[in-house]
Amino acid sequence: MAYNQLQHGGAADSYYQQAQAPYELQEQQKQTQDQGQRGWEQQQQPPYPPQAYQQQQQQPYAQPQQPQAYPQAPPPNYGQAPPPTGPPNEKHDFEQKFKVDKPKFNDIWAALLFLATFAGFIAVSGLSLYGYSHTKGQQGSGIYNSGPEVALNTNTVILFMFVLAVAFFLSLGYFWIIRAFTKQAIWITGILQIVFGIGTAIVYFARHWWSAGIVYLIFSIFYIVCFISWIPRIPFSVLLLQTVIDVSKNYGHVFIVSCIGGLVATAFGAWFSVTLVAVYAKYYPGAPGCSAGGGSCSKAKVIGLIVFITFAAYWITEVIKNVIHVTISGVYGSWYFCSQKPEGFPRGATRGAFKRSMTYSFGSISFGSLLVALIQCLRQACNIAQQNEAAQGNIVGQIIFCVLQCFIGLLEWAVRFINEYAFSYIALYGKAYIPAAKTTWQMMRDRGIDALINECLINPVLTMGAVFVAYVCSFLAYLYLSFTKPAYNDGDAFTAVVMAFAFLVGLQICNIFMVPIKSGTATLFVAMAFDPEVLIHEYPDLWRRMVNVYPHVQQAVHV
Repeated sequence: MAYNQLQHGGAADSYYQQAQAPYELQEQQKQTQDQGQRGWEQQQQPPYPPQAYQQQQQQPYAQPQQPQAYPQAPPPNYGQAPPPTGPPNEKHDFEQKFKVDKPKFNDIWAALLFLATFAGFIAVSGLSLYGYSHTKGQQGSGIYNSGPEVALNTNTVILFMFVLAVAFFLSLGYFWIIRAFTKQAIWITGILQIVFGIGTAIVYFARHWWSAGIVYLIFSIFYIVCFISWIPRIPFSVLLLQTVIDVSKNYGHVFIVSCIGGLVATAFGAWFSVTLVAVYAKYYPGAPGCSAGGGSCSKAKVIGLIVFITFAAYWITEVIKNVIHVTISGVYGSWYFCSQKPEGFPRGATRGAFKRSMTYSFGSISFGSLLVALIQCLRQACNIAQQNEAAQGNIVGQIIFCVLQCFIGLLEWAVRFINEYAFSYIALYGKAYIPAAKTTWQMMRDRGIDALINECLINPVLTMGAVFVAYVCSFLAYLYLSFTKPAYNDGDAFTAVVMAFAFLVGLQICNIFMVPIKSGTATLFVAMAFDPEVLIHEYPDLWRRMVNVYPHVQQAVHV
């Protein structure tokens, strides 16, 4: 079957070109030999008896499994052209290639609940901003004298504008580094994370904030240990990352979606930041906005509203991120299943996948995002509590909340892991969230794809990059408060809160920028789980490279 080879570029080419030349020679000398087994046979001596090796030559996988009946929908009709509806040789669109069975709308309750939450956020924001606007006459000019002294004020708004700008440009720059320097990006990410963590710890020690310095130092040591253990797995991760970048350059509108998603996330971050300040200005006891628009002021009301808008912000940003994820998954699924078929890459794949994410699959997206948002709220509460304990110099309390954050982080990782691959399935099959999660996980486990996922470092590296951006934003907030010394922060009363929300803004914005890369990797794994023969026979060059950098792939993937 014809294969239009992707044009690989960037640093990863030199990384693999030595391995590619022998394979091209083997292609000419042994055209009839199985391609996947050839790469393994040339590189390794068989670790089993000759009789088993002869059998392996006839059967390309060491541990073939008997066909299993998976509780899933039939595969999409990507291999069959739909009935002709136009001129001959006309390309078919995404909806024709990946049809959704009835009922098309799933998890409607989650979509309605999300819309109600979003409406509630708008209402709280409107009332708070109305009260905040009545403090305008009591605000000075500049960042040192800019509003009421009892709670967050315009000084904090300016701080968050700096944080948003830094988060946006750092995330954009990091995305460009990954696109241009694929192999080096993994090393750059690890080194930056470690160096910045140690540098931040030194600064905190120098400012006699001992507990925060100890925490940053511990995390830096943890990242050093992790990164050293990752080094043997870097070649396989570089290959997958290079493949994802190549597809994004040649198919769909991946970079445009990423840029638009980043802008939307930044705009919402600005809205959330102003709303956060406005809630304090309107409802904090003694604030000048208390009398505006009626209503009482109390610390309990402030806490309740802050919890609500924080939960809403997490849920909204998760939905934004997962809409992008489902959209991009449709593009990568179209490439994997259709680009080498006679009909070719479907017309309007990006537009069709986005339409599906905002209609049929929006309830499922809202459901999966809700689970993550609830866990993130718990983690954010622990983070604020930890910062408060650090400000008070209580090391024992800080360690307790740090350990609690670790357990919550593990739970969040598990849910995100399920979401990532379930949403790729939803993008192509349009199923409800729970059936999609169950089916995807069972298929990937039975196919052996979970072994490949464990070898892939793309998600951990990108998460490390997002945490780096969040650290920079949080540290910027700390320096800003230290130098401007706003009256409301006397005795570091709000330092922990402001730093925590600066961390949140930076983390969410960078995560949204990284969604297209994560989506490409997740979709490739899901597609391999449902039809690995497509990869072996229609993308032989990619398969040979996988065998070269990770020979166990032939035994890991069960056809």
